[in-house]
Amino acid sequence: MALTTNYGSRIMTGLTSSNLALADPGEAGGRVKVWVETVETAAADSTSSTYLMARLPSNVRILGQSVISHDTLGATTATFDIGVYNTSSRSDITNDPDAINDGIVCSTSGTKDFIKDRANWGKRLYEFVNGQTTDPKCDLDITLIIQDANLSSGAGTVTCEIYYAYD
Repeated sequence: MALTTNYGSRIMTGLTSSNLALADPGEAGGRVKVWVETVETAAADSTSSTYLMARLPSNVRILGQSVISHDTLGATTATFDIGVYNTSSRSDITNDPDAINDGIVCSTSGTKDFIKDRANWGKRLYEFVNGQTTDPKCDLDITLIIQDANLSSGAGTVTCEIYYAYD
């Protein structure tokens, strides 16, 4: 007869633990919402062109189902970075232009993971900001920025579907 071992997860202790710790509501059973934003790029868009994709509360958890979809946006080496920006006057929150994802190739159309590192799926939005360990309790902007090269002939559509949960 095989021995059965019960394991926990990164958000809960093991099922046989005497000190059972349940997940926060946003991790297991929280209310899921979706923010969908579509923008049109222009052939003249250049490096540092920035598109506001969402403004969300700092404590939402960005889920792994979130995606970015875009047309073929020219034959250049342009890439997109997805960042988090401070919308408040708080000085303890640093803007991070590539906090969520970087290096998304613009010249190849398709749908890609919104969050680059799967280990970050389910993180609170403020946890993507450099060094932020506590909830600043404010809204944060999620932006898309063109990096590395101009789009040149790259007029087209970009859509972000951001699935998130909150406690």
